[in-house]
Amino acid sequence: MSARETTTHYIENKTYDEIAVGDSAELIRTLKPQDIKLFAVMSGDVNPAHVDPEYAKTDMFHHVIAHGMWGGALISAVLGTQLPGPGTIFLSQTLNFCAPVAIGDTITVRVEVREKQAEGRLLLSCTCLNQHGENVITGEARVIAPREKIRRPRIVLPDVHLHVQGAQYARLIEATEDLDPARTAVVHPCDPLSLVGAIDAANQGMIVPILVGPRAKIEAAALEAGHSLKGIEIIDTPHSHDAAAKAVSLVRNGKVAALMKGALHTDELMEAVVDAALGLRTERRMSHIYVLDVPTYPKPLLITDAAINIYPDLNIKRDIVQNAIDLALAIGTAQPKVAILSAVETVNPRIASTLDAAALCKMADRGQITGGLLDGPLAFDNAISAVSVAAKGIISDVAGDADILVAPDLEAANMMAKQLIYLAGADAAGVVLGARVPIILTSRADSPVSRLASCALAQLFISKQTQV
Repeated sequence: MSARETTTHYIENKTYDEIAVGDSAELIRTLKPQDIKLFAVMSGDVNPAHVDPEYAKTDMFHHVIAHGMWGGALISAVLGTQLPGPGTIFLSQTLNFCAPVAIGDTITVRVEVREKQAEGRLLLSCTCLNQHGENVITGEARVIAPREKIRRPRIVLPDVHLHVQGAQYARLIEATEDLDPARTAVVHPCDPLSLVGAIDAANQGMIVPILVGPRAKIEAAALEAGHSLKGIEIIDTPHSHDAAAKAVSLVRNGKVAALMKGALHTDELMEAVVDAALGLRTERRMSHIYVLDVPTYPKPLLITDAAINIYPDLNIKRDIVQNAIDLALAIGTAQPKVAILSAVETVNPRIASTLDAAALCKMADRGQITGGLLDGPLAFDNAISAVSVAAKGIISDVAGDADILVAPDLEAANMMAKQLIYLAGADAAGVVLGARVPIILTSRADSPVSRLASCALAQLFISKQTQV
């Protein structure tokens, strides 16, 4: 085995008997923004000098600096993995902080044996130097060195993805600050969860809610939630079915610009919406679009259609794609990248979804779908993973960087979205487009920020359509 294999794949200590005064070891590390964030998450130390760039401009250093104990942790890493290495018992450590460490600084951490003492004890000097050769930390460590030889496989650490919960949605909500609130019929908000979601959106300036449902139940829900309904219009109805019909009539009469689902089944609301005579149909097929904030994905991820069209044909898929592109444009994506999904990335006549994918891409080429960049068929991994794209040699401007995932059918879309929500920790917002107005569909499992994000989607879409 080569020396490189030994140092790369194994950790080996030096026993007390092997160590001589003057022995040393070192590591070199460049400070990255992620190092500061990870250290703050691990330690709970959110001192603004380390994590708040605006504040850091005003302090004595005028920029973000590393936590002092980040350097101390690197010293500990050298002692625990190199000299003496595994089996070392830490007794004490002194640290003198001589200069700040800024993002981009390269630190050389060095420990050197100064004394061998009785009972296996060592005294080591510890220094951290920056790229200019300046001391940033000095000190000394006292340890008990191991007596027995230890050689262990080096543990491979997991990849860490930093994610601020709700960060994508915070940007959506922030984008609505200068927009007029949308008059919104909230259908059957007869439980605290749906009622509070509507009130929160109203307080945020996103909607002007009109509560449509049994007044007594709505007032009881408000009492339970501890919220006042002062100044909020209520349209009294005997039951949820009538609430859906009344809300749809408000749209037809130009009284509201959006619908918001309350405590009733989606099917019950959509039955009134799709009614051939009294509903809200347009020449465009209606479809549902999830907008997911996925911890491991760097931007909002749209998935469609997971709630309306069970087995869409090619023409319906065209509308599904166009609805998703229109929403992506409304939330600020300049040219949405649309991945048409299947099980494989090549056209196969025995897999109908690959033929649909190829046809949709050609429809985009011919101007039948506009505003986005399409590619397909693509398997899920090829749509969102640049590593997978490189491994398979796929040449595409969409693959590995999709904004929108178009599933072959409702079952696939629903399972894909729910897997990301429950296994990957994604937050989910969503709307139905293709009707006369956007329809805000919320779920009992939605977080408060997800509910606000769904309202933001509708508000941004209305604003975009008004501009057009």
